[in-house]
Amino acid sequence: MKAYPLLVVTAVTAEADAVRGDLDPGDVVVEAVGVGPAAAAAGTARLLAGRAFRAVISAGIAGGFPGRADVGALVIATRSIAADLGAESPEGFLPIEELGFGTSVLEADPRLLKTLQTALPGAVAGDVLTLATVTGTAATADRLADRFPQAAAEAMEGYGVAAAAAGAGVPFAELRAVSNPIGPRDRAAWRLGDAFAALRAAAPALAAL
Repeated sequence: MKAYPLLVVTAVTAEADAVRGDLDPGDVVVEAVGVGPAAAAAGTARLLAGRAFRAVISAGIAGGFPGRADVGALVIATRSIAADLGAESPEGFLPIEELGFGTSVLEADPRLLKTLQTALPGAVAGDVLTLATVTGTAATADRLADRFPQAAAEAMEGYGVAAAAAGAGVPFAELRAVSNPIGPRDRAAWRLGDAFAALRAAAPALAAL
């Protein structure tokens, strides 16, 4: 048993149940904190304020960029990016960096990243975008793919969890399982079962972090 447990944060209970599996609850604490970057940041900050953890992982399902991460694939985030944090302009989207108000990019802890890549050699490593509004059109998917050529997936919580972890000085990483391709919204085509199965299969790797 390590000195402090690992904290794994998900958006919803179904994700938490998939991750929790047979993990030792004394070593890996899995909590669902809500959907979206605000709920993720607030919930993670609350948990970190009440107990010491060795690291924080944002985990759950995600949309995958076609050609970069297929449905059922695991994605390990090299960076968690708040893709819609900024401002519109006649010339296009301006990220918060160009406004001078901070950063929209938070990098995964190098040690956690390396350990996950070693334990999950079939996983795709790439940027994971955090969006308050998930993509539902081909036009938006194409714009995001162009803006973020290293992005493999998009979800709604990673950057929020990363921000809370950074504020607490705790190492952070993000792990996602792809349930659907990013693009026109077609709920009937989502393969949630495959994504949850991938999360369950990956969960034992978290105990090594």
